[in-house]
Amino acid sequence: MMLPRFYDNLSSYLKPNKVLFIFGSRQAGKTTLLKKFLSENKDKFRYKLDSGDDINLHAVLGSSNSKKIIEYAKGYDLIAIDEAQKIKGIGQGLKIMVDQVPNLKVIVTGSSSFDLAGQIGEPLTGRKINLALYPLSQIEMGNIYNDYELKSLLDDYLVYGAYPEVLTNEFINDKKRILEELVGSYLLKDILELEKVKSSKLLLDLLRLLAFQIGSEVSLSELGKQLGIDGKTVARYLDLFEKSFVIINIRGFSRNLRKEITKKSKYYFLDNGIRNAIIANFNPLEIRDDIGKLWENFLVVERIKKQSYHQIYANNYFWRTWNQKEIDWVEERDGKLFGYEFKWKGKPLKVAAAWSENYPDASLEIIDKENYLEFVT
Repeated sequence: MMLPRFYDNLSSYLKPNKVLFIFGSRQAGKTTLLKKFLSENKDKFRYKLDSGDDINLHAVLGSSNSKKIIEYAKGYDLIAIDEAQKIKGIGQGLKIMVDQVPNLKVIVTGSSSFDLAGQIGEPLTGRKINLALYPLSQIEMGNIYNDYELKSLLDDYLVYGAYPEVLTNEFINDKKRILEELVGSYLLKDILELEKVKSSKLLLDLLRLLAFQIGSEVSLSELGKQLGIDGKTVARYLDLFEKSFVIINIRGFSRNLRKEITKKSKYYFLDNGIRNAIIANFNPLEIRDDIGKLWENFLVVERIKKQSYHQIYANNYFWRTWNQKEIDWVEERDGKLFGYEFKWKGKPLKVAAAWSENYPDASLEIIDKENYLEFVT
């Protein structure tokens, strides 16, 4: 089953003498998207597809040798490089290519943004277009199912997430196996390889602690105490998790520091299935005690996908006062505030008065099972 992707038509993003950079988590479908596009457009471009695993390609694109690089690209309309982050010095090589080969179009994919960003950011200033590819979104699944069908599949999304290989397997045991393999083989691969972190167990222990604290503010010093490491090391690992598309960090919002809490962060997982695999809990919703956490994580991630794909420019926060009044999700867009409370079962808003008192011009809305599709698609 070929799942529809938001960026199925990459042609509209390709520009002469620019690098189209598709980045995102491992196994999110970047290679499949690239190969599908090339297959469907083989009569439009004379193209070359190579992989960052090719050691010969390292010798060319990592060399900064203009003559070699021009010879490599000569005669092609389009150069595509999968897993480009594996090539040291790739940014400079791509710069030479797009600067010195007229009308050349280039696509590269990469999973470890913290490595690729450092390599291509400065060399390719003004020469690249970035596209983030996430696990399947509700927007994309809406091209297969109508609203009724999407809602009927909600339990599966909350428990097993939305990685392409998971969604295309109909058997529960296969879904579990794939997610366990993702956690065991791919999730931490970039960090372990590129940052030379020695202990995968420590990283998984940290992720487990985060998995149980979804929707709650996280204390780095407390995490450090539980793991036997200092807060600075915890902060470094969390930053690596963010940059490798494992977790998302949301900070507190405030314009009144005396009443509101801003120092701590909340962390969410980029995929519910990964979160559940980390804590080894794939139980159905009716026997779980963490439905609220799963619901909040799902809505946060799907909203971020929507913002990215539809180019909704917003600063995202949560809001909490010292006397425990809290709004789950706050967006600052065009100078206006929009508050959202996530409820698995819609309930009256107890925080509305406190929120309105502090921000009388801001809106506030409950997002529940009845109206969530409007929020995420």
